[in-house]
Amino acid sequence: MNQLDERLFLALNFDGGPVWDRIMLTLSGTTMWIPLYILILWLVWRRSGWRGMLLFLVLMVAAVVLADMVAGAFKHTGVLRGLLPDFEPRWRPMFTPSLEGLDISPDSLNLLRRLSPEELEAAGYTASWRVHVPPEAVSGYYGSVSAHAATIVALSLFAARVIRRRWFSGLMVCCTLVVCYSRIYLGKHFPMDLVWGALVGAVLGWAAWAVYRRFAPPKKAAK
Repeated sequence: MNQLDERLFLALNFDGGPVWDRIMLTLSGTTMWIPLYILILWLVWRRSGWRGMLLFLVLMVAAVVLADMVAGAFKHTGVLRGLLPDFEPRWRPMFTPSLEGLDISPDSLNLLRRLSPEELEAAGYTASWRVHVPPEAVSGYYGSVSAHAATIVALSLFAARVIRRRWFSGLMVCCTLVVCYSRIYLGKHFPMDLVWGALVGAVLGWAAWAVYRRFAPPKKAAK
């Protein structure tokens, strides 16, 4: 399974140059998605009024925060160390030596990734990287499970269930795929890291929807 996952990652990760690097870094960030968050809240307000929007906002924040916390627990074992003693966090693709054909430790590759081309040459490493990683993306150690995938799926599923518009559901699917792919492009996650994160997000997004459905005020009547 890991070998297939690595081959799929290498097929999807590529060097698109400075322009694509900047685009993917932006898509993987938070700021550019603020208009989407505002759109979601506005659509919920139109459907359910202020009370419904405030309830949605509280549940949305709770689902996203929990998704990030659960993903972090898997990444760093944390509380899972006692529950899953055999669970080992998976290094990010950018810190996986086997992908580069190197017989070194992930920590050593982590150090190499942070060196400038001149420093790499001085260290005796002149080969080109097989895994493309923009310099600004080099951070963190472990990638499983993906917090980005968990949070965007939790938000997308919850919002789509509340708003219930076909065009909006399609928009959220596209946004989810774009965010998840940006993590592969940046060398942050293997595809299966994203799958596990999506499963975490789906559970929490559905739970948020179940609570919202139970306590939300009636839909506003059309004027």
